[in-house]
Amino acid sequence: MKAISILWIGALGAVIAGCLNTEHSALGTGERYPWKKNIVTTVFWIGERPSGNNSVPNRKSSWDKDWSRSYGGFDDPNPAHRSNYIPVKFTPRQNPFYCALPYNDKAATGHRTEAPRIVPWFKEAYQGPGVSTCKDRWVAIRKGNRTVYAQWEDAGPFRTDYWQYVFGNQRPKPNLNKGAGLDVSPAVRDYLGLNGTDVTDWRFVEFSEVPRGPWSTLGENNTFVINDRKTGGELAEASQGADAQ
Repeated sequence: MKAISILWIGALGAVIAGCLNTEHSALGTGERYPWKKNIVTTVFWIGERPSGNNSVPNRKSSWDKDWSRSYGGFDDPNPAHRSNYIPVKFTPRQNPFYCALPYNDKAATGHRTEAPRIVPWFKEAYQGPGVSTCKDRWVAIRKGNRTVYAQWEDAGPFRTDYWQYVFGNQRPKPNLNKGAGLDVSPAVRDYLGLNGTDVTDWRFVEFSEVPRGPWSTLGENNTFVINDRKTGGELAEASQGADAQ
């Protein structure tokens, strides 16, 4: 009987370990954030003027009152005025690979009441009542066999409160742009070869899942650039310390 109990406990331990390993593996492969599939996707750009179904100018974002200035200028979407995913007239000061999703975690003061509950990374990203926990978050967007990575920089299209879609299982609501649930920048459009209105899949990703690419080279808000500068600074300090010895 004692031997049977030991065997049973051992088998139970193996099952538990297997479940934990499966959970760890799922988190490691990014399955914490499932793909949102077949989402109508439209193109928007910093500095865009109101026209057609877009009644809001994009000189500012939900999290930056002077977005155009922060970016460095007008993110001209005309392919003839672009090269290497950026406008030919200037080098953007922020990541040109950006997107918008229809949720804003910020309220007039502090954060929306539901934000701590529904934003999966809220606790780890919280930096005080004046800072969005969603701004600059990395998103994977795919079309066919190509996947691009962009940072979340604005709330839209049309809505800023639809957390049931952004973080839940609901589909985008009908709107003037054929039920669009994702806005992407000209750089994202060009990398994926999208039409002005298209269909893509998207999901949130941890920064550790984002590979190097054209989205990793530019921008004061770009995690790659921030980390590279930090590493460069640490190496310089270490070199100076070694020289002093």
